[in-house]
Formats: sequence, C-alpha cells, structure tokens
Amino acid sequence: MSPRLRFAPSPTGRLHVGNIRTALFNWLFAAAHGGIVLLRIDDTDLERSTKAFEQGIEDDLRWLGLPWQERANQSARFASYDAAAATLKVKGLLYPCWETEDELERKRRIAQARNRPPIYDRAALALTEDEKAAYAAEGRQPHWRFKLSGKRVEWDDLVRGRQSIDTASLSDPVLIRADGAYLYTLPSVVDDVEFKITHIVRGEDHVANTGVQVEVFEALGATAPLFGHFPLLVGADGEALSKRLGSLSADTLRAEGFEPIAILSHLAKLGTSDPVAARPDFATLAAEFDFAKVGRAPARFDPEELKRVNAAVLHAMPYEIAQPKLAALGTDLGEDFWNAVRANLVLMPDVTAYLAIVQGPLTPVIADAAFAEAALSVLPAGPYEASSWATFVDAVKAKTGAKGKALFMPLRQALTGMDHGPEMAPLFALMGEEKARARLEGKAA
Repeated sequence: MSPRLRFAPSPTGRLHVGNIRTALFNWLFAAAHGGIVLLRIDDTDLERSTKAFEQGIEDDLRWLGLPWQERANQSARFASYDAAAATLKVKGLLYPCWETEDELERKRRIAQARNRPPIYDRAALALTEDEKAAYAAEGRQPHWRFKLSGKRVEWDDLVRGRQSIDTASLSDPVLIRADGAYLYTLPSVVDDVEFKITHIVRGEDHVANTGVQVEVFEALGATAPLFGHFPLLVGADGEALSKRLGSLSADTLRAEGFEPIAILSHLAKLGTSDPVAARPDFATLAAEFDFAKVGRAPARFDPEELKRVNAAVLHAMPYEIAQPKLAALGTDLGEDFWNAVRANLVLMPDVTAYLAIVQGPLTPVIADAAFAEAALSVLPAGPYEASSWATFVDAVKAKTGAKGKALFMPLRQALTGMDHGPEMAPLFALMGEEKARARLEGKAA
C-alpha cells in the first residue's frame, strides 16, 4: 500500500517555519515513496478557528509548492467522533469525571508535596450513581477521560528508533471537555483510521502523546500507523523559536522576498547530515530525503543562513524564471540587466537598488574632480557593449596613471553612486554614453 500521510494545521494563525518544516517532511516522505498527503484542517476549536486563516494556510502551501492530494475539515466530521466516543463509552474506556479545574489543581499540588507524580488518581471510577447524580444536580458537567492500560507502549520510530512509553506514568487523558468540545486526540485518531493514514510524521514534542494515541487506535479496533518524530527547531542561539514565530511566518517571508525553494531547501537540510545549501527543485529534495539523515539534536534555524541559501537561489536563477518576479516589482529591465545584478542579490526586492544605475537619475559621487575630468576626456562614444568598459578603463589608466582601487573606485562612485555593486562592464553598457557623460560631469542623470 502506498504511504498515506497527513498535515494537520489548526486555522488559528498562519504557517511559520516550524510547521512548514513539519509539512515539508510529510511531503518529502510521500514524494520519495510514491505516497499522498491529506491536508486536514483541525478546526474543532470553533471559537478560535477562522476561514481567513484556513485560506491563508492553503495559500501558503500553494506558494511553497506543496500541493495536497486529499483534503478534510474536522468541523465537518463530528458525527464520526461522536460514534467513536460512544464505542469507547460502551467499552468502559471513556469515563466521566466531575472534578473542577480548581479541584484537579489541588490534587496535583498535594501529589507533588508528597513527592508523587501529579497524575490523575481515577477517583471518578469509584463514584456511585448517587454521587454522580448529586454532581449533576449541582449543575456540573463531566469531562471524559480515556482509561489507559498502564502497560508499556512500544514502537519503531522512523527517526528515533525503538521507543517506549510507560502509560502507567501518564494521567488518563481528557478526550472531551466539560462543555462537550473534543480535544485533539480522539478526532485525530478517528481521522487517521478513516482516512487510512499509514505514517504520522511530526515533531518530537508529540512523543509522549504517541503512547496514548496507540492505545486509542487499539481501543477502536485499528492498527496504529508508523510514527516518525523529528527534533524541533530552535534559534541560532539555541533558544526556542516560540517568541519569534510571528516574524517567521510564510506570509512574512514571502513579503520580504524569500524564494519558496530557498525556504524548502533550508528547512529540509537543517539538522541533517546533508549540507545546508540551495537545491534546484522539490524533486531533488525528495530524491535526497531519508529519515536516517535526521540527527537527534535540535535543528538551529538562523535567518542569516536562510538569506545565504536564498542568495544562492537568485544567483543561479535564469531570466525566464526571474522575469515575472521582476515584472511584479516593476524592475524588469531585460535579461542583460538581470544577469548583471543577480550575483549581488540576497532577496529579490534588492534589485530595486540597482535600477537607478541603468534608468537614472542618480547623484554621482565625485571625490576627485580632476580625475573625473580626465576620465571624461577619454570617454568613448556610444553605443556601448560589454567590451566597452575595458576599453574605457584602459584609456583612463593611461591618462591618469591610476591603478587598482585608485582607478576603479572613483569610476564606480561617479557612474553608480556606490562603493560596491555588480560588475561594471554590463552596467556600463546598459547605462550608455549619455548617462555616463553626465555623471562624470557631476550631474544627476
């Protein structure tokens, strides 16, 4: 059976680098093994979920080049969750608990004070029918917990190898809140069963949940999928990214001018044995993908490293790919211009800094008027081509005796207004004689 994976974002915000990486690992594994990915919108939290964020998630995935093959909304599947809950109740594995949050917190504090693990004591299982009725008469609504077996759950993790969770060390998890709302676990397991998910690929913060979920799968008469838990992202300083994720959302990265393949290349290789470098396309990333390459240490996400990868993507980008991007920025001056400036770009919007060199006007920097006058006197007549720059430089060198930086820097400053930038030969050809002459005369042109 071909692998069936799922990416399950909640529509309570936009995608950020953390869940983009989760999505990417699912898509890469599916592509590498001839599988498919289900986009599952986890919108059971009806108060916080919005259609705007749901649309934003879809837009982000499309922009990144991660198309899904199947799609589902949990908000349309409550009947399935109700049926599963009823099955667990009949089996005695989903039981009502009447404690308030304050009462549960008090129990936790007492357990900790006695040096005991703060796990639920299953007091609700000892309640008589009269005691339950008395709670109901007070107006209390029960929350519902899943009764764990207390056994050790083991699985072979695609990333971490042999893993086990002692469910006796865990509290019976709440599957349904007192207000009737489903928490993550039951809907997720039901969906994985009904959509025939074969592999669950996610961050290692879900490892403890896996022990619980395996038992829920088995309680519903299903076999649990295979699991793969990879290390989470941290910042370049080793600290959690949680406080910085707003500035690392997909829509923000897009607005700043990052290329999708740069983001995918960077996130696919972080924390792996492969070098972090740009790849030409998603297919190359999929062909190289292997969970055996994923290390166990947290992967360090450095925005500056992402910029370096993005720069490499732009430096290799042919004009036919760049053209619509340049047109959208209003910076499409043709293939010669693109080839002249791309090696100096980090982000696509950086190209705007070089428009004035070709289009004008710009204010020249004349540090030595006598040098500029001498250069002007040997300026060749147009039209110019790429070889015109070398001819001009040789003439200026012969006229002034200047060499090296003393020759090239004042010419660059006068003609471009910059100390550094793209190679001068193609720029000189593009700006033409009229602008070059005016700038050597110290005029804005």
